[in-house]
Amino acid sequence: MSQRRRHPASHPLSESEIAALTQLAKGNALAQHRDAEREVRLASALTLFHATAPATARPLGGMKVLMISDVYFPRVNGVSTSIASFRGALERLGHSVTLICPDYPVGQVDEHDVLRIPSSRVPGDPEDRMMRYRDLLALAPLLEVEAFDLIHVHTPFTAHYAGVSLGSRLGLPVVATYHTLFEEYIHHYIRWLPRRWLRFAARRLSVHQCQQLDALVAPSRAMQQALTHYGVITPITVIATGLALEAFCHPQGAQDGSDFRAHYDLPTDARLLLYVGRAAFEKNIDFLIDMLPQVLVEYPTTRLIITGEGPAHETLVKRAQEIGVADAVLFLGYLDRNGPLQAAYRAADVFVFASRTETQGLVLLEAMALGTPVVSTAMMGTLDVLKEGEGCLIAENDHDDFATKVNHLLSDEALRQQLAESAPAYAASWHEDAKSAELVSLYRKLVAERLVMARK
Repeated sequence: MSQRRRHPASHPLSESEIAALTQLAKGNALAQHRDAEREVRLASALTLFHATAPATARPLGGMKVLMISDVYFPRVNGVSTSIASFRGALERLGHSVTLICPDYPVGQVDEHDVLRIPSSRVPGDPEDRMMRYRDLLALAPLLEVEAFDLIHVHTPFTAHYAGVSLGSRLGLPVVATYHTLFEEYIHHYIRWLPRRWLRFAARRLSVHQCQQLDALVAPSRAMQQALTHYGVITPITVIATGLALEAFCHPQGAQDGSDFRAHYDLPTDARLLLYVGRAAFEKNIDFLIDMLPQVLVEYPTTRLIITGEGPAHETLVKRAQEIGVADAVLFLGYLDRNGPLQAAYRAADVFVFASRTETQGLVLLEAMALGTPVVSTAMMGTLDVLKEGEGCLIAENDHDDFATKVNHLLSDEALRQQLAESAPAYAASWHEDAKSAELVSLYRKLVAERLVMARK
C-alpha cells in the first residue's frame, strides 16, 4: 500500500530557502517600485510636453518635424551638437521641431518641444542613458494628434527601432542621419572579440538598419562612400552640420585669451596647442601626445591643452607620463560653451586635431570661426571640412610631419596671422542656416514622395 505524500506545510522551510524567497520578494518589490517611478517620470514629461503644446503649432508654410535620439545635452558629443544646431536653425527658418530623447539625472535643462523619456544607465558607460522601446511606442496616440510631417532619427539604438515603428504606425517617412562610423569605434569598447568580426557585424547591422529607412543623411562624402561600400541602397544625401556662428562666437559672459591663461596659471609666453572634443580612444589624442616631444624641442614652454572627458582619459594621462611630457599636457575636462570654451580657442596659438574616424569635425570650424589657426590630418569627414591655406595646414598621419607643421606655424608669425584672418570667412561658409535649408529640401522631397505613394 502506497504511503500518502506529506503536505508541503509539514516540512518547515530551511534558512536558505527563506532567504531566497525574501530576496525574490524584495526584487519584485524593487522592480514594481522602479516601474512606478518610471510611470511617474513619463507622466511628468508628458505634462511638460502638453504645457508647451502651443509652441508646437504648425507654422504657416512650415513643417513639423519629430526628431528622436538616444543622446542629447547635457551629454556632450557631436550628435548632441548637431541636433541642437539643426533644431535652432530650422525654427529660425519657420519650421517646428520636437525632440524625443532620454532624461539625465544631472545637468539637464528643460527646453520647449523637448520630450525627455525616463531612462536607465548603460552598463559600462557612465555618460549615456537608455530609453525603453515600449515607452516610446506608447507615445503614438499623442504624436498622431500632433500631425508631424516626418520623423528624423539620429542614433541607431532604441531611437532607431522606435522611429521606424512609429513611422509605420503614423504613416510618416523616416530619415536618419548616420553620424558615426561604428566599425572604427566598436573595437575600442569590445576588446575580447577579433576586430574583423566586430567590423563585419557593424557593417551588417548598419546595412540592415539603413534599409529600413526612406532616406539617409551623411555628414560627409566619406561617410556616404563608406555606406555605399557596405552595400546600402537607401538614397543618401550629404548634408554637413552647420555652425551657429553668431551664438558661438559671441556668447554671454565671454572671456578673452588673457583671462584663460590667468585662470589656469599659464605663462604668458607659453605656446598653447588646443584639442577640443571627447577623450575617446577613436579621437587619436594619443597621437597628439606622442607628437608633442618634437614640438617641445623647439618650444620648451609649449602646453598641449586637452578639453573634454571620456573613457580614454586615464590611458592618455598614463601615456603622457610614460613619454615624459606630463608637465606639458593639461587636461581640463569639459568647458562650458557659454564663454570658457571660446576663451580657450582664443588663447590657443594652434588648434590640433588628428581623429581618423570623424564624420565631420565641427570643432575645426569652431576654431577657425574664432580665428585660431588649425593643424590637422584630413581623413574621413575632415576631408570635406579642411581646405589647405583656408585657416589651416593639413598634416599627414605621421608624427614627424604633424610636428613639423606645428613648429612651422609657431615660428612663422606672418603665416599664422594670414591663416587666422582667413579662417573666420571660411567658417562662415558653413553657417547652419544654409545647411538647414538643404535639410528642408530633403524633408519636402520625402513628404511629397509619400503623398504620391498614398494616392496610388
